[in-house]
Amino acid sequence: MKSVFVINGFLDSGKTQFINYTLAQPYFRTQGTTLLIVCEEGEEEYDPRILKATNTVMVVAEDESEVSADKLMELDKKYKPSRIIIEYNGMWNYKNFKLPFLWKLEQQITTIDGSSFELYYTNMRSLLGEMIRKSELVIFNRCDGLNEKLATYKRNIKALNQVAEIVFEDKDGEMNATLDEELPYDVSKDEIELTDETYGVWYLDMLDNLNRYEGKTVKFTACALVPGEFSKNKLIVPGRAVMTCCAEDVQFLGFPCKYEGEIKDKTWVKISAKISEEYFEGYKGKGPMLTAISLEPCKAPKNDVISLM
Repeated sequence: MKSVFVINGFLDSGKTQFINYTLAQPYFRTQGTTLLIVCEEGEEEYDPRILKATNTVMVVAEDESEVSADKLMELDKKYKPSRIIIEYNGMWNYKNFKLPFLWKLEQQITTIDGSSFELYYTNMRSLLGEMIRKSELVIFNRCDGLNEKLATYKRNIKALNQVAEIVFEDKDGEMNATLDEELPYDVSKDEIELTDETYGVWYLDMLDNLNRYEGKTVKFTACALVPGEFSKNKLIVPGRAVMTCCAEDVQFLGFPCKYEGEIKDKTWVKISAKISEEYFEGYKGKGPMLTAISLEPCKAPKNDVISLM
């Protein structure tokens, strides 16, 4: 299997700069040829000295058809690379991108120009979502003067990819930004009541800041799922269907919850539950766990799908 590294992002988001830097690092050196496939050319150029020193062959793909699985296999046969780096065009739909057989995606990274993120997030969220959804790392650069917005930006990315590592950089390098923000509910209270507008914020903040909520009680309207073996283990998953990107991109977001009673799958309930951190097999470690205090069946809300933003 040949390792493939995909770096994506919109034009002038810092992809070329990131790849230039990475190629020059001793830890990234490898024996054999590195094939660099560049799908768009911005203002930044690749340093020919670095390409030569790292035995990197650069190929420019000007059309989406030039990175089809068949075309990539032709490049494989021609250059016989040990590994492949692809600087993907942010205006091409990443959903359509397929790797050839025996090419393994080792890592996917998305670069974002912090100064233009709001514009792209508002107008091209679907394309952005496809790039981010499978990325292990999201790098925001050019974040100078954006400190007050970074918490919101982080939440926007977490809405699309809950497990991605997110890094913010300014002209001096990586920022040690404090990403606390004013939440739409009083987190200092022992009891937090959520609405359709605040459920998504709470869910994402729980993933990053569980310590804020341990020992507190949360109340919200939920659809209670009882998947597979959960009922035998006295567990349910109260949550909501959430639109994270567009109308075609809806997912159910909820945390496991201990419940001693009986309930049918997909029952709408008003739930009050205690929050704790516990081991859960689905997490493969510790994570948020709810324990039901009260649970009352109710009618489904008028809008059963809510927005995360």
